[in-house]
Amino acid sequence: MPRRPPLSYLLAAVLLLALLLWLALGDFDRFQQQPPPGEAQPAETPTRVEYRLSQAAPHAPRLVAQGQLVAAREVELRSRQAGRVSELPVSLGSRVEAGESLLVLSTDALEAQLARAEDQLTLARAELSGADDLRRRELISQPEYLRLQSSVSMAAADVAELRHALAETRPAAPFDGKLDRLDVELGDVLQPGEAYGRLIDDRRLTASAWVSQRDALTLEPGLPVEVRLLDGTTLPGELTHVASRADDATRSYYIEATLDNPERRRVAGASASLTITLPERYVHRFSPALLELDEEGQLRVKHLDDDDRVVISRVSLVETDTREVRATGLPETVRLITLGGGFVTEGDRVTAVAIEQDQAARETP
Repeated sequence: MPRRPPLSYLLAAVLLLALLLWLALGDFDRFQQQPPPGEAQPAETPTRVEYRLSQAAPHAPRLVAQGQLVAAREVELRSRQAGRVSELPVSLGSRVEAGESLLVLSTDALEAQLARAEDQLTLARAELSGADDLRRRELISQPEYLRLQSSVSMAAADVAELRHALAETRPAAPFDGKLDRLDVELGDVLQPGEAYGRLIDDRRLTASAWVSQRDALTLEPGLPVEVRLLDGTTLPGELTHVASRADDATRSYYIEATLDNPERRRVAGASASLTITLPERYVHRFSPALLELDEEGQLRVKHLDDDDRVVISRVSLVETDTREVRATGLPETVRLITLGGGFVTEGDRVTAVAIEQDQAARETP
């Protein structure tokens, strides 16, 4: 008598048959990409972003440049006449007035030479005066008369030259100032062109520096300047010169500022920091973290329009530091996206939450 198959085999066969029927006649609607007719699709929720209301405010940006100070007027004193130093009427460090003698050279034979030249001039003029009477009577030839005229001119030139040489034996200060250097002693012999000292006028100072090409575009003479000295004190001044051409090596522009030195402090030749106050502009202040770069490498920020849609605007930096930037290029009043800007693009509609509102909601128990 044949044996019946175990009950487990029968159950397995039934399950296999049911699986085959399900695969052949099952509900394929689950694999369709579109939902079944009449079934509602859930709506997409707008991205949530936080914003801060920003109002443009006036701001006077400042440009800082490192430079140095020099006296407004400074001259190297040089002898224009050869001679031995016979007097030193002004000592080193003394303050002198314009026209005051700085030293005296020995005149040697200059005075005698001048006296002889003056006598020659007197004689030449007398001869020419007599020739005038002869010429009226046509008793002198034209070449002879011209020779006498030439003699007068040559004698007058000799007198003028000797008088000038005699005056140069007492060189005078060209302007009011301080004798900052004196390199001669009594008895020294000076040659024409040889330096013997330096005169400076330190009542006014000139501060010079170099600025970049971008910074030079915003500078104009007349802007206020504050010069900070090494000891921390400051002197007010005014920008007086901005070079029209950049340096070939550094591509930077030379600038100068003039300032008063009423106390005549000894700062000429020292280093200084120039802070130039630029014209006032309306700017927005925000964190540097809000800045982005577009495909062309230009800075931009994201903000919202009145319909809570994302707008991207390019901005120009006016001033920046580690805590905030000051920029132009935005509307006078703007809602800056401060959180969630990385998840939205231009034109997206968002759920906008003000920073103040969001913070208040978090503090509510």
